[in-house]
Amino acid sequence: MTAANSLSSIPQRAAAHTVDVSFIIPVYNEVDNVDALIREVAQTGYRLNRSFEMVLVDDGSRDGTVQALRHLSDEFPQLRVVCLKRNFGQTAATAAGFRYAQGKYFVTLDGDLQNDPAQVPEIIDMLEAENLDIVCGWRKHRQDKALTRKLPSMIANRIIGASTGVKIHDYGCSLKVYRAEVAKEVPLYGEMHRFIPALASIDGAVIKEVPVNHRPRVAGTSKYGLSRTFKVILDLLTVLFLKRFLTRPLHMFGRAGFAFFFVGALILGSLVVDKLLFGHDIGTRPLLLLGVLMFLTGIQLISTGMIAEIQARTYFESQDKPIYKVREIIQHETPQHDPFPIGQSLAR
Repeated sequence: MTAANSLSSIPQRAAAHTVDVSFIIPVYNEVDNVDALIREVAQTGYRLNRSFEMVLVDDGSRDGTVQALRHLSDEFPQLRVVCLKRNFGQTAATAAGFRYAQGKYFVTLDGDLQNDPAQVPEIIDMLEAENLDIVCGWRKHRQDKALTRKLPSMIANRIIGASTGVKIHDYGCSLKVYRAEVAKEVPLYGEMHRFIPALASIDGAVIKEVPVNHRPRVAGTSKYGLSRTFKVILDLLTVLFLKRFLTRPLHMFGRAGFAFFFVGALILGSLVVDKLLFGHDIGTRPLLLLGVLMFLTGIQLISTGMIAEIQARTYFESQDKPIYKVREIIQHETPQHDPFPIGQSLAR
């Protein structure tokens, strides 16, 4: 079956758990790597002794990557290629992979051969044995340039860990294993793919990190640079808001609003007293402008918080989306022939 045929047969919403393991790999202009990549991942899949699929999401490549994948799909029936219309970015490509994957477990990898899939079987065994939701790879001995890749990543990881409370050494490592139901429920926008563990922790996901092998890039060029730093910072603010104030945005805006409102009212009140009791001129004093500004800013922040509160309720109620997640329900099972079912009086 060709890649084109496999694409046409993909349902709009894939059935859950058709296979055990889905390898999800976004690729962009990796024509020199995809052949070795598919063969290496397939070899790992065979070692699993489980059913598996390889979901390759081409993110608008223009170097022949799609053609190479089309030929490989004839050789590997487990290969499914999802071609995006243009380059949307790694987060969008990851989201597409999550949507079209059908496995019980999702394994994400980079398409540059730097992630070593050899450890995937033992990571899946660990996830099952310890009842984890996500296992994150840690490139402890990372094979990248120190100044442009390793140093910014190290700083970002510490900031993200301290801010979100999910302290992982390596948020940027693509080698991760997820339970499918956890991955599918994480909303992905912007550059949010690196924040998936932090976003999943909002719903109580159990996360663990393990050191993984990391290899130097041997072909192609890196798509990452220092320019992503600013995007990461902005997305971090979004994650912090979602983690702390998604269901109570008024608490965030209200605190700042009341602080501004109180200080502004205090300043204006002191100026009124100064004017009425002492007859001092306050019209040209900078303190008057500061007081008015803080007073109005406080009102604006409180109003914004109230609007955000209404929007949050609309978000949850329109989707019938609960504000909690249940891990399991433990209860004593009523015997099939219970002579006194619940709700029936003992006295007759």
